[in-house]
Formats: sequence, structure tokens, C-alpha cells
Amino acid sequence: MSRIALVTGGTRGIGLATATALLDAGHRVAVTYRREPPTGLDAFAVQADVTDMASMVAAVAAVESELGVVEILVCNAGTTDDRLLLRTDEESFGAVVDTNLTGAFRAVRAVAPKMVRNRWGRIILVGSVVAGTGSAGQVSYASSKAGLTGMARSLARELASRSITANVVAPGPVATDMLAALTDDRRDAIAEAVPLGRIGEPREVAAAIAFLASEDAGYITGTVLNVDGGLGMGGF
Repeated sequence: MSRIALVTGGTRGIGLATATALLDAGHRVAVTYRREPPTGLDAFAVQADVTDMASMVAAVAAVESELGVVEILVCNAGTTDDRLLLRTDEESFGAVVDTNLTGAFRAVRAVAPKMVRNRWGRIILVGSVVAGTGSAGQVSYASSKAGLTGMARSLARELASRSITANVVAPGPVATDMLAALTDDRRDAIAEAVPLGRIGEPREVAAAIAFLASEDAGYITGTVLNVDGGLGMGGF
């Protein structure tokens, strides 16, 4: 069944792969972007800033006007500012949390009322394996991603009676711009730490998201689905 999907941060990496996977599944898809809209993607692109509630509300209104009411929400927009704790100031920490955690709240808050009214919805939050394992130099990033688990599970309990599911997909190391910025030696070391012995591809994460967005995933809610090659085994 074709649904209307919104992917925040859908211009590259996991977000772009997710938008493509949802299009391939027959959904009508919108993506948000901050600076440059995606090229070569048959989706409605709308400029939005997840750190601004008014911006998200306006973006959702634009999607509704163009495609209809959002039924699938993928909160993918995120950032990182990797620093050791003693070099992390309050401003840096707060900026990462505001984008990754509060930004997801803003997106959910903007679409949830009509999901509730229509008694159907899929909310998928893109977390990270480091939410369960921790990572030196990523106190702000890991904290923000761990918060998404509590958010999803609370949403799952609140919204279940309206046939709305809320889940987290937690990627491990994936071949995105963030990983490309590392040295070859560092990437090799990361790959060696993964039980499957390799870096993941954005399409592999997107496939998990597309499944959780599907009709067949209607009995799955409040869960964290790791797509990490086994790196996060034992984490939450």
C-alpha cells in the first residue's frame, strides 16, 4: 500500500538511501534539506531546520499541501561534534543534543496529531550503535542517540492505541561522508572491530527502515533494530 513518507536529512548517506528505498516500495516521499536539495531523486524536497520548531511545522505543512498527510516519519537529520569530555563545552554538547534528540522531537510533534487522528503511523528514529556501547570522544553524540531509545519507547506506549508504531534503527559504521573523513588506517581499525569484518552500506540501513515503515511491521514497536554487523551485541 502506498503511503506518504517524510525523511528528515534526506539529501545524502542514510537519508538519501532511505528515501530511495521508500520510493522503490511505492511510497510518495518528501525529504528535508538545510542547504542544497537532492538531485536525481523523485521526491518532494522542502527546506527545513530541525533545530527550529516553526521551520519543521512549516515543512510538514508544505508536504501536506503537496502530497498529503504524513503517515511515515523517518527522523534521520543529525550532526556530531566529536571531542573528548574535557574539551567539550556546554555549547557544543547542547548543539548536538538539540539537533539529534530535540530535533527528532520537533519532527514527531509536527506530524503526530494527524497520525493520531488517522489512526495509523510509522515513526522511525535513526539512532546509532554508540548509544548502547558508548564511544570515546562522542559523549554528546552518544547521549543524544541514547535519548532516542527512551523517546521511541515512550511514543510506542502513548500511541499504540492509534496503530502508530515507534522504533529505532541503530546503524553501526556505515560508508557515509562522516566515515570518509577518517584516515584509511582508522577506517580499517573500525572495520576490524565489527564481527562481520566490514563497513556497512547505506542501503542496508535503508532496507531495515523501509521494513519498519511497511504494513508487515505493524506488530513491532518500541524496539531498537541494530544494523551494525554485530558490533553492538549486548547494548540496548
